[in-house]
Amino acid sequence: MEIYELGALELGRKIKQREISVAEAVQASLEQIRKKEPQYHCYLAIDEEGAKKRSALVQKQIDEGTFTGPLAGVPAALKDNLCTKGLKTTCASKILENFIPPYSAEAVRNLEAAGAIILGKTNMDEFAMGSTTETSFYGITRNPSNPEHVPGGSSGGSCAAVAAKECFYALGSDTGGSIRQPSSFCGVVGIKPTYGTVSRYGLVAYGSSLDQIGPVARNVSDCAAVLETIASYDPKDSTSVKRDDCDFTSALYEDVKGMRIGIPRDYLTEGLQTEVKDAVLAVAKELASKGAVVEEFDLSLVEYAVPAYYVIACAEASSNLARFEGVKYGYRTPEYEGLHNMYKKTRSEGFGAEVKRRIMLGSFVLSSGYYDAYYLKALRTKALIKKAFDAAFEKYDLILGPAAPTTAPRIGESLRDPIKMYLGDIYTVAVNLAGLPGISVPCGVDSKGLPIGFQLIGNLFREKDLIRAAYTWECSGVSGARQREEEK
Repeated sequence: MEIYELGALELGRKIKQREISVAEAVQASLEQIRKKEPQYHCYLAIDEEGAKKRSALVQKQIDEGTFTGPLAGVPAALKDNLCTKGLKTTCASKILENFIPPYSAEAVRNLEAAGAIILGKTNMDEFAMGSTTETSFYGITRNPSNPEHVPGGSSGGSCAAVAAKECFYALGSDTGGSIRQPSSFCGVVGIKPTYGTVSRYGLVAYGSSLDQIGPVARNVSDCAAVLETIASYDPKDSTSVKRDDCDFTSALYEDVKGMRIGIPRDYLTEGLQTEVKDAVLAVAKELASKGAVVEEFDLSLVEYAVPAYYVIACAEASSNLARFEGVKYGYRTPEYEGLHNMYKKTRSEGFGAEVKRRIMLGSFVLSSGYYDAYYLKALRTKALIKKAFDAAFEKYDLILGPAAPTTAPRIGESLRDPIKMYLGDIYTVAVNLAGLPGISVPCGVDSKGLPIGFQLIGNLFREKDLIRAAYTWECSGVSGARQREEEK
């Protein structure tokens, strides 16, 4: 087996046992990047020199016993909205095309403290605004399962890089499904943790009350190990939560006996692709055969999740992105007359169409005369959605459903109809509104060979339940067998 085909934990074990050196692991990833990047365009920046230099240092510290963790020496990639000291962070936008942060995000620092090797920064929808990775100023990313299709978004570059084996795992950010939906489209595993579990310090903000950093990997075990590494309390983030149960790898065992799993009937209605529905129901059947109690129920307010999310997210985006005006950092228009004209021209030239659309929508709902009618109403709806989930979790341990209503659309389809793209987030946005954890796991492919993923949603701080159920499914072998059968 080639080095790049190994899982992150498997590679970490081989490095620790001196079967593979850190330099060899890095070289294998860089060769795979050189081979695959011209077709898929997963990365915006590749730090080849930095990765090679760090590999020697990490190898030395592994040999000395300084780095003892399971991911020491394992190459990883980062979504390009995570600040990295000395390495460009652009958010896939022209307005930050030359921005080099003076510090690294806390999640990145946690990875480096565990001995990770950062290969580079992955492509994304501009400022994480999009569901396809087509709004990037630097060009689209293609789905490794079929290059004519999108990888999803906004963490499409991270998910595609993992799927194409251009890294062993990656970090993404999830504001309304931006880890889970592209993980589903690319056939990888992605976790959105409970809000506050991973520090947002150094994550370029989109919707501050919704954003959360999470891992993307090839299997549940790797995802759990990465989440365990990056989760920490951080006083630099006012929303960071002190937790004493971040040993997520302890949940990696097969046992769903007696676990109560609910499937919202609202998730199985019109708009859901038949092949996706069948695949999700097959997961339910398998978990039930393992001893879980699976039943359908009514989860109210589902139809209000998307409008509430986009009002809140866009309102926060209009505020967060006000800092990009050409004065302190980033792009500045070369020709202008006066300060106000410089602001206007810089932002007009620096932001793409989707970002402008969301800033304008956010500014509108926050404006005088519309604040009560839209923004406050959306906040009240958010509270009601959280209440509906609280009621569901009084009866169920987990909620099972699709990660997306369809498999990956063809390139160009979604951008022609932004409303349709927004409605594609129907199964993921409510999780962010309620601050809940969620995981997307592959469960087969459709008739075109495109991956299908299912989503598990847990109650606050119950990531271990998600991991245990997902791991049980993964170990059943049904997922791999189903995918092989579909591919025939």
